[in-house]
Amino acid sequence: MVKSLLHMGAMSAVQHCAQLKAYYDRKVGEGKNKMLVLNNVRNKIVLRIFACVREDRNYDEKYVHSLV
Repeated sequence: MVKSLLHMGAMSAVQHCAQLKAYYDRKVGEGKNKMLVLNNVRNKIVLRIFACVREDRNYDEKYVHSLV
């Protein structure tokens, strides 16, 4: 169930999130398999979720990490 929800989220993100759309288009343009790229997008979504949980903050698309 979680995998299917992530898949649907990745498909939506590829259509609506400018960063992930550019990534998807670039990789597909390089000749990568579309499902492989969608799997990579799912991984990016999971990494963003865990980063927000780890840092106890809400997701901000314009967030810039300050190197301390």
